[in-house]
Amino acid sequence: MRIYLILLFFLSSFSFQRLLGKDLNLLTGAFKQENLKASLGNDKSWVPYPAYSDRLAWDKLMAPFKERIIKKGNEALNYQWQVVKATDYLEYERSGNRSIMEKPMNENCTALTNLLLAELAEGQGRFVDQILNGSWQLTEMATWSLSAHLGAFQSSKRSLPQERTQVVDLMAGDVGSLLSWVHYFFRDTFNTINPEISTRLKQQIQQRIIQPYLDRNDMWWQAFELKEGQLVNNWNPWCNFNVLTALLLVEDNPDIQLAGIYKTMSSVDRFINYVKTDGACEEGPSYWGHAAGKLYDYLKILSLATKGKINIFDKPVIRDMGEYIAQSYIGGDKWVVNFADASAKGGGDPLLIYRYGQDVNSSEMMQFARYMENTGDKTANFKPSRDIFRAFEDLRCYPQLERVTASLPQNNAKWYPETQFIYLKKGPFFFAAKGGFNNESHNHNDVGSFILYEDQQPLFIDAGVGTYTKKTFSDDRYSIWTMQSAYHNVPMINGADQSFGKEYKAENVAFLPTQNRFQLDIGKAYPKSANVEHWNRSYTLVQNGLDIQDEFKITGPKQANIIHFLVAQEPKIGKGEIRLNNGHATLHFDAGQFTASYDVIPQDDPRLSQVWGKELYRIKLTAKSIKSAGKYTFTIRQEAIK
Repeated sequence: MRIYLILLFFLSSFSFQRLLGKDLNLLTGAFKQENLKASLGNDKSWVPYPAYSDRLAWDKLMAPFKERIIKKGNEALNYQWQVVKATDYLEYERSGNRSIMEKPMNENCTALTNLLLAELAEGQGRFVDQILNGSWQLTEMATWSLSAHLGAFQSSKRSLPQERTQVVDLMAGDVGSLLSWVHYFFRDTFNTINPEISTRLKQQIQQRIIQPYLDRNDMWWQAFELKEGQLVNNWNPWCNFNVLTALLLVEDNPDIQLAGIYKTMSSVDRFINYVKTDGACEEGPSYWGHAAGKLYDYLKILSLATKGKINIFDKPVIRDMGEYIAQSYIGGDKWVVNFADASAKGGGDPLLIYRYGQDVNSSEMMQFARYMENTGDKTANFKPSRDIFRAFEDLRCYPQLERVTASLPQNNAKWYPETQFIYLKKGPFFFAAKGGFNNESHNHNDVGSFILYEDQQPLFIDAGVGTYTKKTFSDDRYSIWTMQSAYHNVPMINGADQSFGKEYKAENVAFLPTQNRFQLDIGKAYPKSANVEHWNRSYTLVQNGLDIQDEFKITGPKQANIIHFLVAQEPKIGKGEIRLNNGHATLHFDAGQFTASYDVIPQDDPRLSQVWGKELYRIKLTAKSIKSAGKYTFTIRQEAIK
């Protein structure tokens, strides 16, 4: 009977469907195009926000933030709309700097967002001309795409906009979505000034967003022409959400609208099929809002537009993807579990987390959202960006969040078996480690690495990533120190660091809950030149610290192994021990086996220094002898501070 029940569990699980080679297709598998057609209305009655002219409704909706919203609008009344020059686009090729092109465009979009919200809040027409100017200026640009992205979609492969070529990237989609809401709210107002304004907006959105999406299947994020080993990452739900918004608000040809919306459903299915069904975001918490969070936005607006008839919020994988953000929170100064390109600080947008939790019926998410809201100025959590849909949804849900009890997740262990992430809590310690492989989205070569926090303060860390440049997403990515295994908490084996590629992976990965132990073989994450037969590493979290054991076998070793540990504060080296965080913890090692030293790593990149300060430190335990087989033991213990 027990075997039958276990088998039944696997037969009903999404993971088992994957083992059988079946895609989930949660959207198009459950809803056909005729279902979508029957669910879509012929008007915009699905929009849950007041009409521009409904002043009482807007006063009520904006009440907690109205004064600040109008102030931001006033500040943008004299804003000078910036031109993105040809040389700004070319700068990406010339120096690798992408911000020169992105900064003026971002500032233009921020100003337009602030003006739009201010006019909706006040309703007196004071901001309309500037909304017109900002919208018109955007329509005069050659492209809404970023210089860093154009080369991936244009036949020229260059960063300068190519004639008669429109592509949908993250920025183009965001602009199209923002202008779609401008068109929705102010079309009638613009028509009283000059009908050409709203006509131009509609045509530009169709030509730059809707038509390219319908015409092309080769934009990699659509995932319609997947190549071997290709990633399907946060771009997919993010871009599809923006296309869907434009189709719903601007496209008035019902056949085009229907075909376009169903195509987005098919594309988003490919994202859901790709991500692990355990719900973990392999890109880390910093990307949760752009991955699971954007999937939620897409599913939400699709549900709204179909009066709830196209809805998959009841699927466990959607809920698990949402709860990941709460599980990954460590605490203190908003520290989070950060692997890959994620920052070590964050925690997520409380209002987005609350809404997501509401729709998937997760009290964990809703209580965590309230906890996050309580960590500072509550009204400061309303931070409108060019993603205007989130701003509108924030306004709708804010009063509801106030009625929720604040709480952090209470479980002491969270195991993500497919993604191979483990989180453990015991006493004052929060431990996280990963298996996986070295071709994950926003990958670092970090198979087997870990982080450890004591009393919500960082001990052993993952640095994260510096400011994005051309190099970050090029063939030179792994020349950047933050991407290399030598700057993660893993060994250098026989003179070799880990390699990039899906074949470089963890094996025999297991979490043993009764022992609070995570174990894996990281040997296959290293190149053949390392001659590693196996390198079995285990982590055991105990009441007063962490035990790490390495057992290895190497064929014909020629260089001494080096065990690396990256720490946040300057270590103090003694005989067989290294004091950490001003003596709050100690790393113990066998002084007969290792020589201890450390490197100072200056943090001159603002994206890193604003998290870690001026310096980080890399501990190096260099083996005194070269062995073909052996065992190493390291223990980390909490110390009583007198």
